[in-house]
Amino acid sequence: MPEQAGQRSSGPDAVRALLLKKGYLALLLISALVGIPVSLAAFGFVSLEHELQHWVWESLPDALGLDRAPWWWPLPALLLAGLLLVPVVTWMPGRGGHIPVDGLGGPPILPKAVPGVVLAALACLPLGVVLGPEAPLMGLGSGLALLAVRSVWLAAKPQLGPVLGAAGSAAAISTIFGSPLVAAVLIIEAAGLGGPQLTALILPCLLASGIGALVFTGFGHWTGLSIGALSLPSVPASTVPDAGDFLWGIPVAVVVAAVCVTGRSLGAQVKGYVTGRPDRPAPTVRATAVRTVLCAVAVGACICAYALLTGRSPEEAALSGQITLANLAADPASWPVGALLALALCKALGWGIALGSLRGGPIFPALLIGAAVGVACGSLPGFGYTSGLAAGLAASGAAVTRLPVTSTVLASVLLGADSANAMPLLIVASVTAFVVAETLHALGRRRAVARPGGPAPAEAARPTGG
Repeated sequence: MPEQAGQRSSGPDAVRALLLKKGYLALLLISALVGIPVSLAAFGFVSLEHELQHWVWESLPDALGLDRAPWWWPLPALLLAGLLLVPVVTWMPGRGGHIPVDGLGGPPILPKAVPGVVLAALACLPLGVVLGPEAPLMGLGSGLALLAVRSVWLAAKPQLGPVLGAAGSAAAISTIFGSPLVAAVLIIEAAGLGGPQLTALILPCLLASGIGALVFTGFGHWTGLSIGALSLPSVPASTVPDAGDFLWGIPVAVVVAAVCVTGRSLGAQVKGYVTGRPDRPAPTVRATAVRTVLCAVAVGACICAYALLTGRSPEEAALSGQITLANLAADPASWPVGALLALALCKALGWGIALGSLRGGPIFPALLIGAAVGVACGSLPGFGYTSGLAAGLAASGAAVTRLPVTSTVLASVLLGADSANAMPLLIVASVTAFVVAETLHALGRRRAVARPGGPAPAEAARPTGG
């Protein structure tokens, strides 16, 4: 049936018409080509970050004759991170990228801001800042994708900028989450679009992320370098969840969501302290620099507190958390409940401070916090370590990203072959945490409105722009 004037076509005919457009096919080709250099740059960045992390936390202590990093190690490491970050966030274009508490999204990172994003991430992540590499990677991918396309063409077709930026972000994070599928689903859910517009966005992202995964895998085998992707090489065998798993899984999801929202609220307060609040004069460059360094040292103090409380390595609470998460999943029964609770508490405090002051991604540390809470509850009657791990992963992802489908897919990828058994629990935990997080955010907004001059509560930006 011919389309009426003033109406948009919808359904299969609209999608087919979109796919057959010459300009859109060219966009797909550009997305595929852009995915190659973006993925190579992302591979080099993550490999370098991983090697620096290994040198700071393992090789250097060993060279000094230490069995492992001592409890005080995070203090000088985080002090150095703050000092290195200051010139980036005060002078360089882009200020090192988005502040983590604002989410993974926001406007696409422009090419001129890419050096600052890379330098800020390399100053923070290897030295123990409790943030992940996902946000810097998305910023790197977004900026490089826009750089690869002539500015004249983008000026003629400005609507292509967000799509190419999203495709570059997808290519850059195609394997850091353990699967390119997670990157594609994240873009789908975060886009907030429908109909042909959704197809127009997701196909370039899916194509670029698939090529990115291929490049990451090939260069990993060829160079022998590790990128430290988020993965759980070994997880306890799972069974089909029973009534006991849901009886405990739902409260665990509520607790995890509350912890994550509290951390984000702390991050919003810290952001106001470091960068200033709308109702107050902006801090001077010197004040911003001093406050950034103080926040970095405070993160180090949280990590030291974990080591002192538990007698364990501070490395477990530092960094983004994927290594500790893998160790926790491999043998959850070996972790004392007290150590797990201390890990969740100290890491959540450090994470909240880092969210508002330093640079990195919010997702990776939150997954470890959720997993620690879940496994700590695993010994409850009728529950289990695997069910606790599954509920904690799904709940923390949903509470932080506020994307329940993405969080369920990510948790299922991490759990591997046995994720089909855990899928009902993953879905329930993810939805529960999402509802709780949204409710708590709404209450926070109401309190902020009722309290004149108070800082605005943190809002999760759509993670499509880097």
